[in-house]
Amino acid sequence: MTVESYDQLAIFSAVAQERSFTRAAARLGMSQPALSRAMRQLEERLGVRLLARTTRSVSPTEAGEHLLRVIAPRFEEIDSELALLSAFRDKPAGKLRITAGEHSAITVLQPVLAKLLPDNPDLNIEIIVDYGFTDIVAEGFDAGVRLGEQVAKDMIAMRIGPDMRMAVVGSPAYFSRHPRPVVPSDLMAHNCITLRLPTYGGLSLWEFDKNGQTLNVRVEGQLVFNNIAMRLQAVLQGLGLAYMPEDLVQELVAQGRLVRVLEDWCEPFSGYHLYYPSRRQSSPAFTLLRETLRYEG
Repeated sequence: MTVESYDQLAIFSAVAQERSFTRAAARLGMSQPALSRAMRQLEERLGVRLLARTTRSVSPTEAGEHLLRVIAPRFEEIDSELALLSAFRDKPAGKLRITAGEHSAITVLQPVLAKLLPDNPDLNIEIIVDYGFTDIVAEGFDAGVRLGEQVAKDMIAMRIGPDMRMAVVGSPAYFSRHPRPVVPSDLMAHNCITLRLPTYGGLSLWEFDKNGQTLNVRVEGQLVFNNIAMRLQAVLQGLGLAYMPEDLVQELVAQGRLVRVLEDWCEPFSGYHLYYPSRRQSSPAFTLLRETLRYEG
């Protein structure tokens, strides 16, 4: 197989997996015109249509799906073996792609990267923040970070953080106008600042546990965000109640800037885990990251 043929197949694999010329071009570091040209040349050489294109989407044809099933595992194996070559270097090297939620990316991954990267200049790490349940194999990630209860059973999971608790908080100004909720159902009468989930576009439920009783409350309010910073700012401004990880608000509660309610309904739950495919061969770079993240508490 010629180098050109290999490159074209790699380009097809990226486009078919991303289902987007734009995202595939960014992933491969190519211009979109060059990527489109390579795809046309591949289809002309094979004499078959591999991609169905519309103005809004790209998807593999039946022939394209067949080709993707054949070549994608091969490219994954090649990438894995190339990563293993870094074992012959003095220090781990290569690129790692990790998907994580916003809170775990900020509180778990960033502190570790601040210690790890200065001593490993040939190590490159890409963190993609996503609240959805990403298929790390299909999306080309080396690993993901999610709560222990959210990790699929066919993945290897390693704890990288302590147990967590959630907290319902509001500002003193807000509670000067509204009574404090005593049980989760009282939240239905409050202005709640909610989180938009990307997976299905719905709003996140507020989950509560007490003495074995679990309640999921579908709250409502004037404000919906998809990030932590804006929710925290809004609750500090007295615009409603927020449901946040405890570690992000406990200092503000101690300072009196926020008031915590329903604390007896927020029991601890399993914290963050790093997860990855069981068949994944660990490169020195991935092994270093994994062992640096390992939680020993």
